[in-house]
Amino acid sequence: MSQLTQGKQVRLMYLENKEGDIDGHPARIGWVRFSKSGRSVHYRGRTLTRIKGGGVSGNFFCQDTGEEYWVSGVKVRGSNAHWAEPVHIYIDEDAQEAYGELRSGRSRNKSVHATSA
Repeated sequence: MSQLTQGKQVRLMYLENKEGDIDGHPARIGWVRFSKSGRSVHYRGRTLTRIKGGGVSGNFFCQDTGEEYWVSGVKVRGSNAHWAEPVHIYIDEDAQEAYGELRSGRSRNKSVHATSA
């Protein structure tokens, strides 16, 4: 991840499994826990490790399955999925309030970061 994510323990992120689904959904928005180095994220029992130099279609891979994932910050305008490959995005129940606040511009939670792009 970027320098901004290093040192952050928990952050609201967009995750998309480029080769399957994440517990029944191709993409999710939820809370991830970062490793101390920021090179790995932990989400719903998975450890996703950054792909050096980038992968074929993702930027992380699952250490257990080898599947590629796209992991990125949540975008304020809500356009998290790639425009050429739109997918249905599921927002985890424990993240819905924070995501709603982020989208409305009311978020004061320092672990909820968004990009404007």
